[in-house]
Amino acid sequence: MKASPDRLRIALLGTRGVPATYGGFETAVEQIGRRLVQQGHEVTVYCRRTGTPEPAEHLGMKLVFLPALHHRVLETLSHTALSVLHVILHPRRPDVAFVFNAANAPFVPLLRARGIPTTVHVDGLEWKRDKWGGVARRYYRWAEEFSVLQADALIADAQGIVDYYQNEFDIPTELITYGTPILTDTASDKLAALGLEPGNYHLVVARFEPENHVDVIIRGYVASQATLPLVVVGSAPYALEYTRQIKKIAASDSRVRLVGAVWDQDLLDQLYAHAATYLHGHSVGGTNPSLLRAMGAGTAVIAWDVVFNREVLGAARACFLNPATLSALIEAAERSPEHTRSVGRALQARARELYDWDKVTLAYEALAVRLQAGYSTRGMSVGRTTDPGWHSPQSLQRGPAPIDVRGSVS
Repeated sequence: MKASPDRLRIALLGTRGVPATYGGFETAVEQIGRRLVQQGHEVTVYCRRTGTPEPAEHLGMKLVFLPALHHRVLETLSHTALSVLHVILHPRRPDVAFVFNAANAPFVPLLRARGIPTTVHVDGLEWKRDKWGGVARRYYRWAEEFSVLQADALIADAQGIVDYYQNEFDIPTELITYGTPILTDTASDKLAALGLEPGNYHLVVARFEPENHVDVIIRGYVASQATLPLVVVGSAPYALEYTRQIKKIAASDSRVRLVGAVWDQDLLDQLYAHAATYLHGHSVGGTNPSLLRAMGAGTAVIAWDVVFNREVLGAARACFLNPATLSALIEAAERSPEHTRSVGRALQARARELYDWDKVTLAYEALAVRLQAGYSTRGMSVGRTTDPGWHSPQSLQRGPAPIDVRGSVS
């Protein structure tokens, strides 16, 4: 990375915090935050208390641990509320704040009232997730618009999300993707404990939520003539009925192995790197870190056919929307193992070129400098083009041709 500008105090709020053990936001905070520290900035990350040790620092980042209500809807909001109070009452307030998740938009005015320029990373279209009821969906839909009205800038990690905010609110959004590690010569010693051999299994890694289509993936696999087992990594603390459905489908076929959540990152790396294919059913979010991780591991991907996944995969994409199509793609991957491996190599090359954490960090740093210097989208005319009952535009269903999404400011 190039030399950084003057030292800034930067706060990262709205996630579970670091060390990263949960999801994409946490991984992004860890990878970006550590690099911002290396660039000479002072970075503070707000973390949720979990009953585990609470170090004062991690990879040079200052950590603040605060409690949260253990409730599916209120956990994020309660923790962010306390985090924002800590920020605005602290004698050394940050120069810039990055708030992750549009659901946290109600707290943005408090930060800005204390003179702290604030960006919201809007994530995907949260209101489209099936796990939310009507009230929660309406809240997330409102929070999107409130983010547009209150934040100084918005970050999206996929071109499809940028297009959505442009079409829906006529507001510019910073396109800053995620990065991913590039895995080479990855060990395989931990696979034996799961009864697996390198290259001889298909892999799913996902939280058990309807919009991740784990049930569709298992149905497609069960209907196939695949000879390699399907390894399913994941769980969901709140989706008990959906988890029950998944277990019922999996129980019908001894080739399907549900291994639950895996927190050992070395084991996860080995699972990604040595899978014959990675099956990706995510449909609602933007650029998905699990998808990037499979690409960085050099594994062929078969993904749900939605614009966000097509953007990431580019020309080497193989997509499905139903069990039958997936069955055929799995069988084809097994019939032509060398071609499947060549697809994995092509995806790894694409990940190396486009999804680099150093480039992502430079984009965050550049945005922080602009915000500290006075940049803001507030005051721009914001026009809604649809009514509150609007559903996703056609572009989010069919999507444009593949787009190179780079770790840079759009």
